[in-house]
Amino acid sequence: MRITINQIKEMKKTGEKVSVLTAYDYSTARIIDEVGIPIILVGDSLGMVVLGYESTIPVTMEDMLHHTKAVVRGSKKSMVIGDMPFMSYHISDEDALRNAARFIQEGGAQAVKLEGGINVADKARHIIQCGIPVMGHIGLTPQSIHQLGGFKIQGKTTQAALKLLADAQALEDAGVFAIVLETVPAPLATLITQRLSVPTIGIGAGAGCDGQVQVINDILGSFTDFVPKHAKQYAKLADIIRHAVSEYDKEVKAGSFPTSQYSFSMDESVMAEINK
Repeated sequence: MRITINQIKEMKKTGEKVSVLTAYDYSTARIIDEVGIPIILVGDSLGMVVLGYESTIPVTMEDMLHHTKAVVRGSKKSMVIGDMPFMSYHISDEDALRNAARFIQEGGAQAVKLEGGINVADKARHIIQCGIPVMGHIGLTPQSIHQLGGFKIQGKTTQAALKLLADAQALEDAGVFAIVLETVPAPLATLITQRLSVPTIGIGAGAGCDGQVQVINDILGSFTDFVPKHAKQYAKLADIIRHAVSEYDKEVKAGSFPTSQYSFSMDESVMAEINK
């Protein structure tokens, strides 16, 4: 059985921290699931770390569904959340519901995530009322990066902080089961967490949140274009991969790979017949 939204809500009540990681493919999802991470987010961050775009904005519904299906196939217990991409929920309630439903029906996800606060609360409510769980996302919202003027910390002024508090409350009132707080000052994130009855999941928002989310490529050190301030590299896979690829290249050129260990044999009598 997969983790449910009720279990995630209960973790806040009991004080158990919620670990969340992104995944975009079958093999990675399988490993994360085996470790016991309760939530896998198929983030639109795949636009940058998998597809090579400069931002998340070019990511399409088809991109997201393609990767969500792979992650669902690779997991059994983790809740899989599909990240609704740019303009997939902005135009109308009907569009928002239709695309959210695609994540559930076609992608196999158990919930969706959308960015924004008061401005998307009605759309979140509409999706939730139709039976689809929604995770909110406020603070630094990458789909609004042009409006925000870049990847900047959010909520540093009194006005901005009060807006984030209002956004969080609007999302809770709409019925979301959790809210991502991205690049928010730690004291403010802690206050929001204390004010809400639903779990907060921080990314660059300090330890006072109910849980944390990180991009898997960041913590594994496989994405090397840049390392976000909030990301701790638990491994440096890029170096390991470079070494492995270099060794492979050397052995192929030297003719030392493949050896008989990595080759297949056949009956010598058959070869003798062929040679005749």
